[in-house]
Amino acid sequence: MKNISLKNTFKLALRGLLRNRRRSMMTMLAIALGFSAIALFAGYTHYVYSGLSRQSIHGEMIGHLSISKRGMSMQGKLDPERYMLTAKNVDSITKLLSNEPHIKMITPRLALSGMASNGRASTIFIAEGIEPKAMAQFQEDFLTDREKASGLYEDSKKKLDAAHPEIVELSQGLVEMLHLKVGGQATMLVSTLSGQANALDITVGHSFNTGNANTNDKFAFISLALARTLLDAEGRADRLTILLDDVDNTELMRTHLQEKLNKSGFDVEIQTWQELSSFYNQVQSMFDMIFGFIFSIVLTVVIMSVANSMGMTVIERTREIGTLRAIGLKRSGVVRLFTVESMLLTMLGCVVGLLIMLGVRWGVNVADITYVPPNSSGKTALMVDLDLGRVMFTFLLMAVVGTLAAYMPARRAAKKDIIDALGHV
Repeated sequence: MKNISLKNTFKLALRGLLRNRRRSMMTMLAIALGFSAIALFAGYTHYVYSGLSRQSIHGEMIGHLSISKRGMSMQGKLDPERYMLTAKNVDSITKLLSNEPHIKMITPRLALSGMASNGRASTIFIAEGIEPKAMAQFQEDFLTDREKASGLYEDSKKKLDAAHPEIVELSQGLVEMLHLKVGGQATMLVSTLSGQANALDITVGHSFNTGNANTNDKFAFISLALARTLLDAEGRADRLTILLDDVDNTELMRTHLQEKLNKSGFDVEIQTWQELSSFYNQVQSMFDMIFGFIFSIVLTVVIMSVANSMGMTVIERTREIGTLRAIGLKRSGVVRLFTVESMLLTMLGCVVGLLIMLGVRWGVNVADITYVPPNSSGKTALMVDLDLGRVMFTFLLMAVVGTLAAYMPARRAAKKDIIDALGHV
């Protein structure tokens, strides 16, 4: 007798699952819950990664790419004047890259730090000098439509006025420490590039929440003109920040622009937003490790559930196996029958798990749940994305593992002598 056709194999496998509906249902439910748990956590981490990337690129205004003189990140801290981009460098690089595809904006930046005082109390500050129109461009794509509608991030918006460079944006913690209000006066004291002290009066235009407890009491955004005046760095910048049309083009554009600038004689280095955002990298590493841990546990549960279910099924149907072998079915046919049965059980469980995941995801997303993340100074929305890549990977891996889980018990049963199998009780 030849092996059963594939069509008949699927029919017999489906009938086998229906023989013990309760066991099949419980195993399928275990698979479904495990799959939905993995898919939901993958969707949550995808949303977290997306939010952190937008926060780094647009909220902190790091941009997708950052161009600076080679050595600025290390030696520039000791000798900033030597490693700064001159006014000529800024103009030349901007003109060279202005017609590049995927580039939405190129803007000079200037970082500085010093002391801020209200006349009675003083505290340190860290500031970023940026052109007001560049700040507006950064924030244009910062929030999704849903986040804009929620109003959770209203206090994170920042605005500078080109006509009034003395008006600055201070973080909420810094405003509270100096007992300032909107429109209040303060003084910023810094060291110029030549090492001399320089101070200027400022006006608080608005306070914002940085979203990070470590920076919310010391950060400020000021106009590039004010930063250059404070540092006595007319026309200079410590870097050029580039905003792209899509985050997926970051690595491709970094390689292309690096080659183009090197050929034009500019000794510069280009860093991506991921290299500059240590917080994003730390959070991603943590969530990837947690995902791997949860995935391993769920996969183990699925393997044990399927192996236990199929093992019991094989034992109960040993006489049936003997009968099939007696009428001519090959051992490979027996193994194939039970592995197909296991594969159907696992795939049905994954499909049910996918439906559960979609339902729970919808419920969570419409519930408007908020929470305060660790090391954060403000609330954020709890949302779940659909991470198709990880969902498909989980589906395929579970299907393969579930199928293989039935292979060993089916192989042992197929190796039994026909007479022993027929006499099994």
